Amino acid sequence: MKLIGIPPGHVAEVVTYLDMREPPKPAPLPSSPLRLNRWQPVDLAKYRLLFERVGAPWLWYSRLVMEDVALDAVINQPDIRFHAVEDLRGIEVGMIELDFREPGQCEIQFFGLVPELAGKGYGRWLMMQTLTLAWQPGVDRVHLHTCTLDHPNALAFYRKMGFVPRGRAVETFPDPRLAGILPRDCAPHVPILEG
Repeated sequence: MKLIGIPPGHVAEVVTYLDMREPPKPAPLPSSPLRLNRWQPVDLAKYRLLFERVGAPWLWYSRLVMEDVALDAVINQPDIRFHAVEDLRGIEVGMIELDFREPGQCEIQFFGLVPELAGKGYGRWLMMQTLTLAWQPGVDRVHLHTCTLDHPNALAFYRKMGFVPRGRAVETFPDPRLAGILPRDCAPHVPILEG
């Protein structure tokens, strides 16, 4: 075995790519007090707030550093569909972002709930909703990726929902907490290694 060193101030993750080649068998939708609300157009400031609330514990930062023009060019184009998950009070507590830009495919770009809802069964409800939206006519592959920085049960959850692992990669990147993009106290399960 060969170990590969990670530079100080960086984070490493193993990414697993998963896909689904046919729609899941119909099943009753679990009950939930949550609902989906499609944002069209997507307000960039609201999007970034929700993106950080959902993703900061897992070091999601990519959309936080994009310039407005670049983010708007991605998130507000016709082949991208963004849905906020709302509770009974209308407060955003999760998100799904579906990418239909490649013909015949849907990539689940982002999928998540705020940490307070973890382990309460809402993820299954949300994935069933997501798959219903993803399997549009003409789609023959739905795919996503997860990584070792995500929730510890993420990979098992996706497999249980019918996704099949198809590949892996290792990714390194500068720690967004050191750059001030995310608070230093987020993702305490990932130690900060300064230079």
